[in-house]
Amino acid sequence: PGNVPRVIPGGLRAVIDRSSWSRPPIFAWLQEGGDIADEEMYRTFNCGVGMVVVVDAADTQTAEAILRDHGEAPFVIGHIDAGPGEFAWA
Repeated sequence: PGNVPRVIPGGLRAVIDRSSWSRPPIFAWLQEGGDIADEEMYRTFNCGVGMVVVVDAADTQTAEAILRDHGEAPFVIGHIDAGPGEFAWA
């Protein structure tokens, strides 16, 4: 959540849907064992999201195809809107 807003122009925010990907089980183990709050888990570990690529919505399928062609397994985790703040959870 701290890195994504750095690539978004002012006046816009990233809206991330936490249900759009599966958290690998190791993160539940870490969270339970360390008694770590959800926000800290996402801030520190990203919980399964290795890299974020921000593209125009119209270019989503093209970007996904390019990433798959290069051995990645992309998935859409959210969208950009003109809401308040730089970041929001959906």
